[in-house]
Amino acid sequence: MPKIAKELNALAVSRLKAPGVHPVGVVPGLALQVSETGGRSWVLRVMVGTRRRWMGLGGYPEVSLADARDKARAARELVRQGVDPIEKAREQRSALKSSAARTKTFRAVAEAYVDAHRSAWRNAKHAAQWAATLETYAHPVVGDLLVADIEREHVLEILRPIWTEKTETATRVRGRVESVLSYAMAAGYRPEGLNPARWRGHLDKLLPKPSKVAKVEHHPALPIPRVGEFMQRLRAMQGMGARALEFAILTAARSGEVRGATWNEIDIEAAVWTVPASRMKAGKEHRVPLSTAAVDLLKAVPRLVNDDNLVFVSPRGKALSDMTLSAVTRRMAESAVPHGFRSTFRDWAAERTTYPSDLAETALAHAIGNKVEAAYRRGDQFEKRRRMMADWAAFLAHVERSPEVVDLAERRAAG
Repeated sequence: MPKIAKELNALAVSRLKAPGVHPVGVVPGLALQVSETGGRSWVLRVMVGTRRRWMGLGGYPEVSLADARDKARAARELVRQGVDPIEKAREQRSALKSSAARTKTFRAVAEAYVDAHRSAWRNAKHAAQWAATLETYAHPVVGDLLVADIEREHVLEILRPIWTEKTETATRVRGRVESVLSYAMAAGYRPEGLNPARWRGHLDKLLPKPSKVAKVEHHPALPIPRVGEFMQRLRAMQGMGARALEFAILTAARSGEVRGATWNEIDIEAAVWTVPASRMKAGKEHRVPLSTAAVDLLKAVPRLVNDDNLVFVSPRGKALSDMTLSAVTRRMAESAVPHGFRSTFRDWAAERTTYPSDLAETALAHAIGNKVEAAYRRGDQFEKRRRMMADWAAFLAHVERSPEVVDLAERRAAG
């Protein structure tokens, strides 16, 4: 048994500041440990069997001298009974952790996962999409279940109704459920082991591959010969939605990139629009060369005061919604959607020009699928794209005459 040190009172303990271990008396082995950085905590040295062990009893002054002595006496009593107090404390912590796990629902853990990863995601929209996806598809099935109780059949109950009809969405849901369950295991809310939502070697044996069942959905696009006539009608329309759609077509940009465009991103003199990585689908900054037509459009757009310095603003000073641009094409009695004009641009580049396909892909800010090509092509081919976008603007300004339409006046003049 260790010697009992001189008894220190509470005032004497409060004055212990030198780094080291300071015995405080009354209970053998009890001491105040002072770290090099000034932190202080209670420790107890005990012999458990043939092993000398140090046991932490809490920080000082959160744990008072009197409480530390009570804890030390209780620990030494366990040793006399043949119980290892350190293992006993570990078991109690484990039991407390298990008790907490028994109260954690899938919904609660999913919310914790989103909060933990929110700062690493590109923008608030991504976090909102995560939460909305789980709320729509996962929570009705497992949201109120304890996360520790979720099994493979629960995951399949979520996925089977949407696997063939909404395959792309279903694959996202599966991945997100897997991430939440992995988080739950790491946090101790469910037993460690194989994740019931994992794909490889598990659900891939029970569900068809997404590539075998996914329905490729193409955005309705305007045929190349009709786009000039469409642009002529579009330019005659009033409203910020019409101007935003016109700008989107001229730049072959996504609707979200245009609707979120700010004056800070645009250099009128250099005719360049730089979309920051945070607003790009691929998470990479994208420079857009602006044709003369695009620059003229921007110069004509009124600079309305708004908090975000947006280029295209609703009457309430807010960003335009995606439905605003779609409403323009509906008013024009067209089935084409705003995103479909990117397809029209891609078709034009392939069928009406000699520009290489990778140049059009770069203009569309598409990721390069070929890893070797991606490694060698480090630039954005900006000046080449500037010429291409100027040609695209010129094509948009030209109204093609349908070969089926015969001008009778011209026929009479010729005859």
